Amino acid sequence: MERFTMAVPCLFGLEGLVGDELRRMKLEAVRVEDRRVFFEGDFADMARANIRLRMGERVMLLLGRFPVHSFEDLYQGVKAIPLERFVPKNGAFPVKGYSLNSQLHSVPDCQSIAKKAAVDRMAAHYGISWLPETGETYQLRFSIMKDICEVFLDTSGASLHKRGYRAEGNEAPLHETMAAAMVNISRYRGREVFWDPFCGSGTIVIEAALAARNRAPGLNRSFSAQNWACVPKDIWANAKQEARDLEYHGDYRIVGTDIDSKSLAIAISNAKKAGVDKDIQFYEADATGASLPAASGVLVCNPPYGERMLEQRGAQQLMRGFGQHLRGATDWKKYIISSEPEFEHYFGKQAVKKRKLYNGRLQCNIYMYF
Repeated sequence: MERFTMAVPCLFGLEGLVGDELRRMKLEAVRVEDRRVFFEGDFADMARANIRLRMGERVMLLLGRFPVHSFEDLYQGVKAIPLERFVPKNGAFPVKGYSLNSQLHSVPDCQSIAKKAAVDRMAAHYGISWLPETGETYQLRFSIMKDICEVFLDTSGASLHKRGYRAEGNEAPLHETMAAAMVNISRYRGREVFWDPFCGSGTIVIEAALAARNRAPGLNRSFSAQNWACVPKDIWANAKQEARDLEYHGDYRIVGTDIDSKSLAIAISNAKKAGVDKDIQFYEADATGASLPAASGVLVCNPPYGERMLEQRGAQQLMRGFGQHLRGATDWKKYIISSEPEFEHYFGKQAVKKRKLYNGRLQCNIYMYF
């Protein structure tokens, strides 16, 4: 089977974790860069990565890389790419992209020129003057950084953080990929009690249950490349069966609590959609005063933090009360993500270790106590 270079974009700060994921899948030539990780493989590896990645955002085939100092460079570079290898006569091939620190800085103009080059290439190959684009979607993505253009074919479709279980959520949700990263950083493996005292719509505890079971997060969703004629159909069934064969089966003590009953109802619904509702115990509780669910365990949470001044003051008071409540919980390992720069001051204790991450565009730290 033909081999390709593929790229996995990810949230800033998760690159090393995504690289480790790909290596555990025994994928080759894994290379970590800022906000993305490259690897080499065939279509079967592409399917495997889409189905099993917990912390990457999508899987893209690298189609071309070339220098661009003018719009003509961009046009000729895209036109030289053999798109017909992937895109059939009726395929739709929209173009998205971005440009950073480059002479070509107008993204709308770059998109238009890249699209024209792709159309001209396809029209010449198929011997037609008009492309219907009524078939399956083959999303083209370009990246221009420091005058180097890379063109990709997006195999995932919807971002991989959209597992399919969270049809609804409450305010300021944590991306599933970030929640999975927090579970990974906590080194939770299903053997201890796991607790999220601010569980909200349940993302962290659901990702903990998926990790404990080693259940692939993409088993219950579809991907763009499943509908491509150039990709063998059997690779998806094989990749899903391979993922199911790697699952664990055991009893897990995972607890999600929240003071808001409406959020808990959403969390319970989401856990059922994810198929892990039997692994998680949800109940209403105040994180600053409720009894701990066990004498020891792993605590991972994303406490509320406000964007406006009054909300920030309330969040700071909440952290003060939460820290005081946990003062005696010395046998609990704690991993708390917050964008509050003075978190340790309000929590009342310096972290043993900190790790800077970005939840979307919001800079945060994971504060670790163990």
